Formats: sequence, structure tokens, C-alpha cells
Amino acid sequence: MHHVPWVGLVALVAMFMLPFLPGWLFEGPRTVKHWPRRHVCGDCGAPWTDWHTCGVEAGAAAGPPLRGELRRAGRPGAAARQLTASRRALSRSTDR
Repeated sequence: MHHVPWVGLVALVAMFMLPFLPGWLFEGPRTVKHWPRRHVCGDCGAPWTDWHTCGVEAGAAAGPPLRGELRRAGRPGAAARQLTASRRALSRSTDR
């Protein structure tokens, strides 16, 4: 006894019947909601404008570095020289 591929037959019938179905079956919801992005200052949380100035931009004195804050070295290559110097000092202390 042979098995009839019912799924394939249903797919063929659906392929030819889809153009005859009413259009309202394929329409989505009638309303579209738009959520505008909120642009706010990352430091003070005030609404962002092109002329926004907060304490950080106004020239407030920088306090001690926060945990995980990165700062640029004063001179190019200064951090690399400091790292190699600390490695040399470490190797001298372990050689004794």
C-alpha cells in the first residue's frame, strides 16, 4: 500500500488558492506605534541639545580617577616606557 503525501497535496492546493482569498486576511494591525529615541546627556541625564553644557563640559575640575576609568598618558609612549621600566625593576628584584 502506498502512502499519499497529504502535506504536499495541501501545499499545492494552498498555493493556487491564496490569490483568491480576501486581502484583509493578510493585513497587519491598523495602528503603528512609533517610539522616538530619547537623546540624553550621559553625564547629567538632561535632554540633549546641540548647545548642551553640563558640569563636565563647563570645565569642572577632574577628580581622582574612578574605578575602571581610562586616561590618556601625557606623552606618547609614556605608558609603554613606564611598563618596561616596571618589568625591569621586577626582574631585578627576582634575580636576587
